[in-house]
Amino acid sequence: MENGLTRQANSLQARIVSGSVVLLVGSGLTTGINLIYNVLIARYLGPTGYGQAAVVYTLLTLLSAVTLSFQIISAKFAAQQSPVSDKGAVYRYFHQSAWVCGSIVGVTLLIFRDSVASYLNLTDPILVALLAIGAAFYIPLGSRRGYIQGNYGFRRLALNLVLEGAVRLIGSYVLVLMGLGVRGVIEANVAAVAIAYFEAVPKLGARISSPLNKRRALRETSQALVFFSGQVLINNCDIVLVKHFFAAEAAGLYAAVAMVGRVVFAFSQAIVNSTFPLVAGTCEAERKDLKVIATSLLLVIGCGSVLAIGLWITPPPVWTSLFGSAFKSAGEYSLSSLLSLYALETVVYSLSVVIITFEMSYKIANSSWVQLAFSGVVIAGICSFHSTVHQVIIVKLILMVGLFACVAIPFLFESLTGHEELDQDGVIHPVRIIRPVAEDEVIAEFLKADFRQQAFRAYRAALGKVVSHPNLDDSNENAIRRALLFTRHFSLWKEIPEGTRWYEIEITEPDLGQISVFPRAQWRKVARGNFSLTKILESLRARRYVVDESFLSKIADISNQFLKGNGNCGAVLLIGVNERNRLTVLDGNHRMVAATLTSPGSLKDLRFLCGLSPRMTECCWYKTNLVNLARYARNVMTNVFRRPEAELAHLLRNAGKSIDPADTLRRNPTNVPLEL
Repeated sequence: MENGLTRQANSLQARIVSGSVVLLVGSGLTTGINLIYNVLIARYLGPTGYGQAAVVYTLLTLLSAVTLSFQIISAKFAAQQSPVSDKGAVYRYFHQSAWVCGSIVGVTLLIFRDSVASYLNLTDPILVALLAIGAAFYIPLGSRRGYIQGNYGFRRLALNLVLEGAVRLIGSYVLVLMGLGVRGVIEANVAAVAIAYFEAVPKLGARISSPLNKRRALRETSQALVFFSGQVLINNCDIVLVKHFFAAEAAGLYAAVAMVGRVVFAFSQAIVNSTFPLVAGTCEAERKDLKVIATSLLLVIGCGSVLAIGLWITPPPVWTSLFGSAFKSAGEYSLSSLLSLYALETVVYSLSVVIITFEMSYKIANSSWVQLAFSGVVIAGICSFHSTVHQVIIVKLILMVGLFACVAIPFLFESLTGHEELDQDGVIHPVRIIRPVAEDEVIAEFLKADFRQQAFRAYRAALGKVVSHPNLDDSNENAIRRALLFTRHFSLWKEIPEGTRWYEIEITEPDLGQISVFPRAQWRKVARGNFSLTKILESLRARRYVVDESFLSKIADISNQFLKGNGNCGAVLLIGVNERNRLTVLDGNHRMVAATLTSPGSLKDLRFLCGLSPRMTECCWYKTNLVNLARYARNVMTNVFRRPEAELAHLLRNAGKSIDPADTLRRNPTNVPLEL
């Protein structure tokens, strides 16, 4: 019988397939319209005119890095909000920001229109001015489409895409027949963007204050901008560079070939657009199943393979009859072979996009920086090797294979090694939140449990009462306790993401399958790679692994305290993404294990404080991987010259206390607790 986790994963798979089918149908219609558009424009304008129209439209596509950034972030935040009013507040914030960006981009293009037209060998700078108007509407259109996408309105999103394509086709055809040529085509593109923008007006409720964490929104937007900057460069830099390096006829031919790549990528984007908000709105347990990402990858491979094979077997005369006799391949490679090769390159790249966006849906994905780096390599590669259009395509194909390896191997490794064991029924039970607590209270509890350690013995005489009987309403005491904790745990605490919210929670026996121990010291020997609390308990009960006797003795001593009814020995601190996902013990591994080994009922003798943040996956204490460890090492180096002891001494002097740790240790060499 399928367990709960399998049913959840299958449900998510079904929703991904269902949403993908809707968007694939919409993308199919849009792609067909765009194909007719490109064929008509190519026939009427010829290679030279078509090359100019294509490169101007490519500039608009390059600007879509900003547009798509707003779309994907609006979709992610909308999917993660439950109340409709919160979704509307999120949309309003991003829509206003998008208009600011669109206005800036439009004005910039107007100012530099002559320089841009000169670089791209355009005959009329007015084409760039028209592009500026389109950009002003195109960027806010992203926020509107993102809101629709984040509310799973895949049908409306598909219809909006079809509308844009239809207006572009009909408008271009009419204006070209009227004799406006390339300028008429660009005017039709601008009109298509503006009409799509006004059609996508969402229905919103009453205005409320935005629930967004502005710092997090900025980080997410920066991540999206990095990702889409890399994406649009990879998808479009070749067209711009070929237009610069090659003659007008060859550039027009390459633009026609690259158009097929846009068709393939449009189908993959339909799959990404349905997968992204669905994964963003789910918990870790559902998306952990590799079948979820495999579903999206197989859909891309299937659609791309059909298109690539179809292009390969299509006789060359078909293409010349469609585009016109002027579109013939120069050299030994037929147009069909160039088209199929470009389609293959796009399929490989689309697989990388699926993996990167899958990670972006629930965390800050460092793979987006890898993609951006590869976009620079692609530009350098084409600048170095461009003797023929075939060579340009080969350069991109080789580099896209490299990009896929760079993003797929770490993702697969993390997925296979980072799998957590859940309850026996395969379901994560959300822990019960009792009340929110201030960070000062959490630090006080952390310090209270840790103050018996030898590292603090120099401070026990003067600060024992401040630690054991904290006055949380005294800001000076709170500052002293924070500085005192940092003398030992500064690096540990600074890894917890800013904006983490702390709560007192209830942990009962059914919740144990959701908890992992802190992966350090002796626990690594006991865990042997699986830090699930339930697995740790099984190993200790069965004495499966040989561990240090002092470790077992400490567990036994704490267990005896519970048996004697003296188990109230400080709060256990945990961290996690939210109350539905896995939690990791930040402080209190021994107490948790001892209480559970004694009797699950002993958990009631413990107090649990938990820090929750959507960014907790970036914390190496919660998720240990090479990226997080590298970030930790960087942070340690950044703070290497910081002296918490000096900061504590300064606070104590201001409070009228002066402690000489060396003198205190000379007077109390036996480590006797003086005032605890």
